[in-house]
Amino acid sequence: MMQSDCGNHVLLIGSSSAALLGFRGPLIQDIRAAGHRISVSAPGFLPKERRSLEALGAEVHNIALSRTGLNPLADLTYAYALLRLMHRIRPDRVLTYTIKPNVWGAWAAAHAGIPSYAMVTGLGYMFTEAGPPSAKKRIVRAAASLLYARATARNCRVIFQNPDDRDDFIRFGCLQDAGKAMLINGSGIDMAHYARVPLPEKPSFLMVARLLNSKGVREYAEAAIALRRRHPDVHFRVVGYFDEGHDTVPRADMEAWVAAGLDYPGPMSDIRPAMANASVYVLPSYREGTPRSVLEAMAMGRPVITTDTPGCRETVRDGENGFLVPARDAGALVDAMERFILDPALIEPMGLASWCLARDRYEVGAVNREIMQIIDL
Repeated sequence: MMQSDCGNHVLLIGSSSAALLGFRGPLIQDIRAAGHRISVSAPGFLPKERRSLEALGAEVHNIALSRTGLNPLADLTYAYALLRLMHRIRPDRVLTYTIKPNVWGAWAAAHAGIPSYAMVTGLGYMFTEAGPPSAKKRIVRAAASLLYARATARNCRVIFQNPDDRDDFIRFGCLQDAGKAMLINGSGIDMAHYARVPLPEKPSFLMVARLLNSKGVREYAEAAIALRRRHPDVHFRVVGYFDEGHDTVPRADMEAWVAAGLDYPGPMSDIRPAMANASVYVLPSYREGTPRSVLEAMAMGRPVITTDTPGCRETVRDGENGFLVPARDAGALVDAMERFILDPALIEPMGLASWCLARDRYEVGAVNREIMQIIDL
């Protein structure tokens, strides 16, 4: 039975309709269950996504957005569309996540006279250190820092998923008032939906990610191919979709890796079957807010190999529920993965430790209650 709308009206703004449903669906449910009204905005809702969100009690508003483009006119068009939406539906709170909704949502909310809150779910490619940045990257980073500084000046609170992101955000000048910064344990994970399942008999490895260089796809592929030569009976799979933008992995590279033995079935809307068929989860990302796929693997009882980088390192207690390796180091990744191949007795106890950590730290209901408290619901 749906609660009556006697509470506040929250507008949740994201940059992906699929992510809004998949990652924020439990938050939408919890806000509605607390008696509040919620509207959501993102670009490109498919009919199925719209129906699913409406079934959760959300009012759905489609607003076009170029997620990775650098066209100022398109961004301003998006900002004014958000402002018109806010004037029309008059929410009491605006909650945004990802860079463009954070920046332009804060601007629109300020002009509409509505309190706004931003969730920084990762600093993204422009803030990922990889040696001396190019001139273009320096310019884009400076522009993004300036836009973020102006946006966060308008926010009531800025929510981070790990302390490194918070500290670097302040260091880059994106947040002038450190007192606005709040920490939560990622987006949370639904422990019932991603239930623990039995391990397969033989060691096998899985990576789930957008096919970006900064996710460590290249290092994973190189490690998998090297290990296939030594252990031809071990299975290595990567699941994900090709993203737009300059950081995407070239399709020709993926074709070459597949020819060398990497399994790439394409993207999957539900990764649980793939996770059930894997014994170890791998994410060699250069940086995350809190990696969603790692939480899914932990909830399903899988040990994790990930990088000793912001966002990733919080999810693994090295040697307890998996291993931490340096970013951009395929050799170190080979060594960590081979430990599970040579000693498969490590897998079950480390998988149990992952499940316990997910239950104790990342359960979605507890995380959502933190978010709702931060935004004064």
